[in-house]
Amino acid sequence: MLTRLNGEQFALNPDLIERAEESPDTVLTLVDGKHLMVTESLTDVIEAIRMDRASILALAQEVATAVETPAGKQGPNVVPLNPRR
Repeated sequence: MLTRLNGEQFALNPDLIERAEESPDTVLTLVDGKHLMVTESLTDVIEAIRMDRASILALAQEVATAVETPAGKQGPNVVPLNPRR
């Protein structure tokens, strides 16, 4: 979630961000060339993206763990992010 300069909050898919700059306002350049100015600092934007990516990886690990089957049985073809040894 980010905030426009007018105070309106919006959600942005971080995969659409090509570049982020702070000079002094934070400007996000999207892959389609559009520019968005947000109230968050560059550090806050980067941290939000990192947390988003971490939550996706954590959820993927939960799903992989949930579909694992007991040893010796054929199950879905799931590769865990952190293989158990």
